[in-house]
Amino acid sequence: MAKGGFRGGMGGGMNMNMVKQAQKMQQDMLKMQEEMESKEYEATVGGGVVKAVVNGKHEVLSISIAPEAVDPDDVEMLQDMIVGAVNEAMRKADTEASQNLSRLTGGLNLGGLF
Repeated sequence: MAKGGFRGGMGGGMNMNMVKQAQKMQQDMLKMQEEMESKEYEATVGGGVVKAVVNGKHEVLSISIAPEAVDPDDVEMLQDMIVGAVNEAMRKADTEASQNLSRLTGGLNLGGLF
């Protein structure tokens, strides 16, 4: 056998158990991502007069506006409330995704791998 040749194993300290754990983590992450994408997140502003619903894919599913929120003399406030409700719903989705990812990886910093 030539010096420095391949001597079996995966090298670098990787073993089959680590590979299986990584594969399971990847499968769990894909399942979590599918669940998150189908989940709905809701936020209200202005005492509930504006409500936004988004999904985990950051798609706006609905906007509800109570009639008392519509003031023709102050359209800007209504626009701001809509933006605020949508942004808050998106933050809720992001926060839950981040928490789920942290639980799944056991707090490992994967450095953008996933």
